[in-house]
Amino acid sequence: MKYEIGNRIRKYREELQLSQKEFAKLIGVSNSRVSNWEQGINRPDADLLADICRVLNVSPSILLDVHLTDDDLSNQERKVIKAYRSKTDLQQAVNILLGIDD
Repeated sequence: MKYEIGNRIRKYREELQLSQKEFAKLIGVSNSRVSNWEQGINRPDADLLADICRVLNVSPSILLDVHLTDDDLSNQERKVIKAYRSKTDLQQAVNILLGIDD
């Protein structure tokens, strides 16, 4: 059985212009392990997923190709939501601008 997670790891690693060796060092594994994942020989242990996602700057659902909701938000929309949640002093003003003031 060939594991597909390796293709996604390779894709996001290459987008960041990281070598297998650099990526492996950042997550604390050997580059041969990363190579095996990317070739589909095996897959990363669950306890490494958080580090992999952090280094690749992707969510676990994207890395694992698991879609639990119909949420089709773009990255920009996610950033706006995150900023909105973190700036409670501006939320009322934003609500007024958007016409959703309760």
